[in-house]
Amino acid sequence: MNQQTAVTEPAKKTLPDAQTVTEVRHYTDRLFYFRTSRPQSLRFRSGEFVMIGLPGDNGKPIMRAYSIASPSWDDGLDFYSIKVQDGPLTSKLQHIQPGDEIILRPKPVGTLVLDALLPGKRLWFLATGTGIAPFASLMRDPDTYERYDEVIMMHTCREVAELEFGRQLIESLPEDPLIGEFVGNKLKYYPTTTRESSKWMGRVTDNLASGKVFADLGLEGTQMDPATDRAMVCGSLDFNKDVMAIMEGWGLNEGANSEPAQYVVEKAFVG
Repeated sequence: MNQQTAVTEPAKKTLPDAQTVTEVRHYTDRLFYFRTSRPQSLRFRSGEFVMIGLPGDNGKPIMRAYSIASPSWDDGLDFYSIKVQDGPLTSKLQHIQPGDEIILRPKPVGTLVLDALLPGKRLWFLATGTGIAPFASLMRDPDTYERYDEVIMMHTCREVAELEFGRQLIESLPEDPLIGEFVGNKLKYYPTTTRESSKWMGRVTDNLASGKVFADLGLEGTQMDPATDRAMVCGSLDFNKDVMAIMEGWGLNEGANSEPAQYVVEKAFVG
């Protein structure tokens, strides 16, 4: 007599604060995007960041700060990352696939939020490389366009392919059924490269200081006006310092969540 025995598979072990990867896109050998599920308990303001990670070889979590690239209303979470082949986290993170788990600590923080700025008419997003991530969140938030008459996204990378994440997102916004009516013609995109030839060349700092961006986009004046212009900055330590020096020279002051002013800088990813 044959007997059939039901085999019960052991429950899948999950990581602490685990979220499931739902989508991965690779843009270059240095840049990739991934999307995860969103904890029901997570509430954040567009522009904030969280700590994400994976277990290290010793089993202890390797955690890093990552800006959430999706807006606060989205039911998933987008992230945009560099690949560092010998990096403690990204050497592993760049190989994730849909269905995999990552660790996500649901405690958002950050300075790149609209509430840290005084009211104004024109908002500048200034970024290099993956520094565009928090602005990918803010550009999809209706509140951005309700507070400002004009939004300018300046993004500089070395090569054209490194601009693709931002380009695809920004070009899709006017037709987006959820955000398109808010965006209208308020958003201006100014992508530049520093190594490969493209329509607009040069660093954010050079194009700001020289007034070139104002001429290229047909804007009045050659510098920001402290009375009406507001700005957010996200890049390397040197980039942040250089942009801050330019804006301080124009009379803009740095703000914070506790004391809003004319510009804010994200310092969690540098140093």
